[in-house]
Amino acid sequence: MNEENKSKQEIIDTEVALGTVHPAALEPYRVRLFVEDEIVKDAEITIGVNHRGIERIMEGLPVEKANALTEKICGICSNAHIWNSVLTAEKGLEIEIPERASYIRVIMEELERLHSHLLYLGHGSEVLAHETFSMRAFSIRETVMELLRMIGGNRVQYGVSIIGGVRPRCELDDSRIRKIAEGMDLIEKNVANFADRFVSDPIVMNRITGVGQISAKDAKKLEVTGPSLRATGVHQDLRETMKEYEPFDFNVITLNDGDVKDNILMRVLEIPESISIIRQAIKNLPKGSIVDRSWEMKDTGIIHSHIEVPRGTLYHSYALEEGRVRGTIIRTPSMSNIGAMQLACIGNHVTDAQLCIVQCDPCFTCTDRAIEIINK
Repeated sequence: MNEENKSKQEIIDTEVALGTVHPAALEPYRVRLFVEDEIVKDAEITIGVNHRGIERIMEGLPVEKANALTEKICGICSNAHIWNSVLTAEKGLEIEIPERASYIRVIMEELERLHSHLLYLGHGSEVLAHETFSMRAFSIRETVMELLRMIGGNRVQYGVSIIGGVRPRCELDDSRIRKIAEGMDLIEKNVANFADRFVSDPIVMNRITGVGQISAKDAKKLEVTGPSLRATGVHQDLRETMKEYEPFDFNVITLNDGDVKDNILMRVLEIPESISIIRQAIKNLPKGSIVDRSWEMKDTGIIHSHIEVPRGTLYHSYALEEGRVRGTIIRTPSMSNIGAMQLACIGNHVTDAQLCIVQCDPCFTCTDRAIEIINK
């Protein structure tokens, strides 16, 4: 470029606002993209549109009712929330649940992981504007949703975990076990077919490779969690430290590029591991009771519980006072991952920004629970 053309060159520096409703977003949130010549130089994500204040509503509720309320936090991770809330109470009350109940809880959580990962693949394909892949992912997911409905009675909120074990209506008889096994065979076959078609599509792979890249150093600095962290090469999965998962063999999947491609492949590669855990659980399902009702209520201090859910680390804490919860705090994976979503946008074309955000599998409704009022 000669000096005359250089002097005529103009750099366009502007803000592009998306939301609070965006056609490619499942939930309301606001994104501000600060763009220079169509390249994102900075990004800001604001949530709060769907705030419901569940932590405040839980204050003073009987613990059983508070546990049930946590299922309403998220339509995708409803089992994870009630499971972790129940685990919090069981930890404080020093309850050892029956082994059979623990296996059923793991089965439900891994089914929910399949449900979540397949939803991710469907939504991600939709953002890629590839309707065929999106519909195929949602079609595979239907098998999971029907298994969840069979066990819990609903496709969204299943109410499986209760203090001391699982609900009697969620017992797994031979017929249910057989259907779960058949479902795993079908899902494994269909996901393999989906993955083969997906990675063989040069247009799709070219669009997602190298986009939204995050380094392991940045991911750890931002406290990214779950598959989005493992996609940067960091080996971290709380299931390895949870006693509920001690009876099961599974691999913790890690990739290294930390881009949209690896985030998508992470979910694809984690699906067979969940299927393997479910198969082990139904094959070795212990005999015996599924609920222990011999426990007694008592007051406790603040109890903490961390578990690995489809998007990463889920944290619940509260105290018990005369059977009622006090001081509830819930931290979801997306709260930690928002920083990664913002960082992933920087340096990419404005048309790829939504794809960079979606790669971290955001659940903003899950995160929108509490506000802090600061008096100045």
